Amino acid sequence: MMRKLSAYFLARWVGDSPLRQPLWTMRRDFGTAIALSATINLFMLAPSLYMLQVFDRVMLSQNTLTLAMISLITVFFFALIGISEWLRTRLLVQVGLRFETLLSSRVFNAANQARIARGVHRPDDALVDLAGLRQFLTGNGLAALFDLPWAPIYMIVLFLLHPLLGLLTLIGALLLGWLSHLQQKQTRAPLAAAQDAARQLNRFVLGKLRNSEVIEAMGMQESLGRRWLQRHRAHSGLQRGSQQVANRVDTFTKFVRYSLQSLSLGAGALLVIHDELTIGGMFVASILLGKALQPIELIIGQRRALGTARESFARIEALLNAHPAAPEAAAAWLLAAPIRQLQLQGVAAWTPERKRLIVQPLDLEFVAGQVTGILGPSGSGKSTLARVLVGVWPAVDGEILIDRRPRGDYDEIDLGRRVGYVPQDIELFDGTIAENIARFGEVDAEEVIRAATVAQLHDYILHFPNGYDTPIGEAGSKLSGGQRQRIALARALYGDPDLIVLDEPNANLDEVGDRALAAAVAQLKAAGKIVVFISHRPGLMKSADRLVILQAGSVAFAGRPAEFVAKRQEAQTSARNQHVE
Repeated sequence: MMRKLSAYFLARWVGDSPLRQPLWTMRRDFGTAIALSATINLFMLAPSLYMLQVFDRVMLSQNTLTLAMISLITVFFFALIGISEWLRTRLLVQVGLRFETLLSSRVFNAANQARIARGVHRPDDALVDLAGLRQFLTGNGLAALFDLPWAPIYMIVLFLLHPLLGLLTLIGALLLGWLSHLQQKQTRAPLAAAQDAARQLNRFVLGKLRNSEVIEAMGMQESLGRRWLQRHRAHSGLQRGSQQVANRVDTFTKFVRYSLQSLSLGAGALLVIHDELTIGGMFVASILLGKALQPIELIIGQRRALGTARESFARIEALLNAHPAAPEAAAAWLLAAPIRQLQLQGVAAWTPERKRLIVQPLDLEFVAGQVTGILGPSGSGKSTLARVLVGVWPAVDGEILIDRRPRGDYDEIDLGRRVGYVPQDIELFDGTIAENIARFGEVDAEEVIRAATVAQLHDYILHFPNGYDTPIGEAGSKLSGGQRQRIALARALYGDPDLIVLDEPNANLDEVGDRALAAAVAQLKAAGKIVVFISHRPGLMKSADRLVILQAGSVAFAGRPAEFVAKRQEAQTSARNQHVE
């Protein structure tokens, strides 16, 4: 029977949810936490029973031995409560950490895919949301949920003492529940708006700090400061509005809570006067009423955390559903031999929203030992085509074949190790030169030196204070533009990749760096690599075996450089002749 219920619950609640499945694997831990909560709440009846015995038995009999025995028993129960709370807290902390560990890589990869796809999801918040879920699992919110089912049990005990006390507690619970619903209803929209404004404000600040040199050099501090102040005031206003609503409800909740606590004493006293309750029962009723309403009040206090956790859960689940992990079948095909051919068949590239065609459907082939230069005016689709070749452009039609097999048949990570890519906007990471060249994997010193040597960078690195162990700062802030570009080239060559795509790799290089890049390209060609570069500098163009000229996303020319020069000269001669005529 239990197995059937478990299977039913697994199918209906868990399903294919990428977040509920990890939670389901920890169901035994949650069951243990629920059992510990039951132990805590059951033994929390001990103080009430102790007070009842003291007032109604010990005070009348004046038996010190009875007092000593019930005191020792109560202290023992308090010790069990303390141990159970410690175990529950420790267990929930471990559950939260395990939950974050199980999902961190998955969320990180999905966030990276979302950044590439440029879709509706905000990858910057994904890991923050995951950390928030972990904090919720380890905090008071989940413990309050585990304690909530015991509120009716305390009410039943109060009804057994006297129906009036139980009715008073039930009215208080319903009133607090209504206040909780009211708080959620009134604060949901302003709180969501305040949180969204806070995220936008953080992005604004971080984006401007990344360009602090431009801001300082061009005197943009005052204008950007005004914009920040406007956003900050808007955020503060939204936050203040949501806080005021929450404070009003919290204040009224406390008023109800304190009033009920006192009224319970008054009701108990009235029952004592009419000989329907003992003095001990009067004090016990006050304590039990507090215990019955405490979980509800905790839920109200944690309502904001519950709402935030629910929204974080929904955002992460939507992100993981939109960017699922690669199926295991795709990971089965690994590259056993070097890549010898890359083909594009009817490949077109769109903007992520599919509003505009950037690269028109085209057919191209790139083979080992050949250097291809891609030219064209700004906006012709050169950089988009480079991203298509390395597999990071999200909206692509057509078929990309690697050694006559569809790209999707290969394991993405294995394929990524076979690709070297220098983007137009260089992105280095906080760490050492060696770590950046090694792509932040396990640093193979020999391979790092080999890649730097091919990039004509080894001797240059040795002049740094700590050589390859020199930290470069966040985004390579301690390096010049040319230094970042040359280290990015060495990173692209790390691991001896088969396909190397270079997007404006010499934009920040001096004449020496330009010659070093040309020498590296020649060495890659001799090694039988597929090399594709985008550049407007004539020095690198001399290295090309073939040119592809893009015009408005279409291939205007594809052939040998000599053919392109002859064609251009022919066009210039024809134009001059027409002008003379």
